[in-house]
Parts: sequence; structure tokens; C-alpha cells
Amino acid sequence: MVLIIGTGVGGSIIAMELAKSNIPVTIIEKGPSVDVKDSYKYYDKIDDCLDLSKTTCVGGSSVVAAGNGVRLLEEELKKYNVDISTELSEVEELIRVHQLDDSHFGEGTKKFMEAAKSIGLPVIKMPKFIREEDCIQCGKCAWGCPNDAKWTSKDFIKIAIENGAELISEAEVTDILTENKTVKGAKIKHSDDSTETIESDIVVLSAGAINSAIILQKLGLKAGENLFIDPFVTVGGVLKDINYNSEVTMNALIKGKNFVLAPHYSVIINQNMDDENIKKEDILSIMVKVPDDNHGKIVEGKVIKENTIKDIRFIAEGAATAGAVLVGAGVDPNTITSTHLRGAHPGGTAAIGDIVDNNLKTEYEGLYVSDASVIPEAPGAPPIIAILALSKRLSKHLINNLSN
Repeated sequence: MVLIIGTGVGGSIIAMELAKSNIPVTIIEKGPSVDVKDSYKYYDKIDDCLDLSKTTCVGGSSVVAAGNGVRLLEEELKKYNVDISTELSEVEELIRVHQLDDSHFGEGTKKFMEAAKSIGLPVIKMPKFIREEDCIQCGKCAWGCPNDAKWTSKDFIKIAIENGAELISEAEVTDILTENKTVKGAKIKHSDDSTETIESDIVVLSAGAINSAIILQKLGLKAGENLFIDPFVTVGGVLKDINYNSEVTMNALIKGKNFVLAPHYSVIINQNMDDENIKKEDILSIMVKVPDDNHGKIVEGKVIKENTIKDIRFIAEGAATAGAVLVGAGVDPNTITSTHLRGAHPGGTAAIGDIVDNNLKTEYEGLYVSDASVIPEAPGAPPIIAILALSKRLSKHLINNLSN
């Protein structure tokens, strides 16, 4: 039996592929199983020093992702003798990554694209894993789609269960059990504080960059170093009755040398406005995101993270460019404001070439890691497709080994 810890992007596809190959699978999830439309209720509590957007429930943070399917890290990972080219293409087909029809581009996104082109910025339609036939264009992608119109990890977990996998939710893994550098299973604590030991000689840790690192540290591994968290702000201003807040969010993309820009509504923009009469329907705003330096760490369960001078410089450069795009789109320049600095896509804490090998295996026999923690370099963009590809590659490796 293979024990998979975590139902997010990495764990879900491995569970599905193994179950479909008639390999017994048990999946452990710390959070509850909830309807996707209620996912916003399960955002993790914001740390005083770190505003990090992630959720704890079945499906992980995929349930509140914007549905962006950017192809990443293909060339970077080859330096570590990891080729995911085939798996990237397989994953893109599997979850139907594509640019949305023109029918799903609202006025705000169109103005963003037109303004970008007018000042010579390279702008494209964002690759998405959203089904147009189900999407009602409500702007609630990051709250949990009320119409289940986008792929989430819950889709793969459902298929895994249909093929015989067992899901144990609201159960936290407290320890990985080992003997003579070989994995033997895991100890879990249920929501009622009862504990249970589950035996397994293959464990795949997919609990996310922070939680996976904490678990690995208990085994004496030097996980938790070189943490990256991509910094971002949202810059916006007033364009009366633009109604961008109800559009498909982040439906276009500008790739700069040091940053990426995408149209993105944040309620914080409204909160920062001097005029309380300004409605959310009057805001056009842009996310500015930069690739992080791997300068963070996890110490005694706490995230220690500071932004470097380079981070701040790139954010400032991107924010200035976003301001120019907003003005070109018709936003009143006197109203432009920004959110505080936030973070997304934590990773790097159990990197390939450091904590795991090119098959994502740790120094403990039978213990693998497959989530954002294994990514050695900050992508500066959502790594969902890359994590799925890495995990699909690992599932092939496990199926081949177990079949033999």
C-alpha cells in the first residue's frame, strides 16, 4: 500500500494514477472535505508577518487558484537531470489547458490588453484550465468556484476514490515512522485527538512546501532551508462601471524581464480608497508578481522570510509598469493605489539535488516528496502545471517499480 500525505496538486495526481493502476492507496488530508464553493472559508490564518494565500481542505490551494496553467520550469529542471517535457504535455491535455474563448473576456481584461499593446508590452491570453461551458464569469475564482467550472485537485481525488483509494480527511500526520533508514508508515492525529498508526513501506509526502518541510525536519533532514515565496502586490484605481470584479480573473498575461503582470481584482484596493463611495465595480487592477530569492527558512514550525532589495526593486519596477497600463486603460491616475506586499507559491524547502534526488526520493528508503517543496528555483508564476508534471513523472516511476 502507498500512503500519500496531502490532497493538493502533487498528491492528487499520484493517488489517481496509482489507483487506476490497481495499486492500493491511502490518502491523508489535514483539512476537511468541503464543496469547492465554500473553499474560501478554509483559508489559513494570516500570520502577522506573512500574508500567504493558501487553504487547508481536500484539494489544497488548487480549490482557490485562479485556474492559470502556465508551462514552467521545463528547461530549469533539466539542469538537475529531470526532464518533464512529456509530462507537461500530458498534464496540459489531461486538465484541458487552453486560452479561453473571446466570449470569456470582459471589458476590463480587453482594456488591459489594449493598453499593454499600445505601450509596446508583450501581452498574451493566459492559459487556463477553466471550462467555458460551466463558467458563469462571476469573478470568484480565488474564493472557490461556485459552479465547479475549473479543474481542481478534488477532481483527481474523486477519480482515485472511484478506483479504490481510501481518503482519510481531518487527520494530521504528526510523524513519519522509520526503521534503519527505511520508511515504515506514519502516525496521524484525528480531529477528535485520537491517534492512529498506518503502516506502509512507501510514503509520498505532498503536504505543501511548509508542512512537508516540518515533517521532514522531524526525521533529521535539513529541509526548510532556501524557502521561496513569490512576492506580489495588486495595483489598481477607478474606472467607473468597468465591472472587472465579475470577470474571469487573471485572463491575460504580460511577461516582463523581472516581473509578470495580470489583471486581478483585490478587495484590499477598495479598502485602501479614500472615498468609501467607490464601488468594487469601479475598480480595474493588476497583479504584479516577481520571482523570489530563496532566502527564507522554516524554524521550529515558523516561517522566517524577509524580502531582499532585489525583490523590492522588481516589485517597484512592475508596479510602475502596471500604473502605466492602468492609465492607458482609462483609470484615473489620481486614484491609483496598491495593496500591501503579499506572498504566493511557497516552495524550495526540499529541493531536488538537496533533499530529494531526481526521482524525488529522500535518503530514507521508500520516502518520496512531491509538491512545491522540491522545486529548486522560484518560478515567479503559479507552478501548478510543473508540480503536476513532476508528480505524474513520479507516479510512472512508482508504478514501474511496484509492477516489477
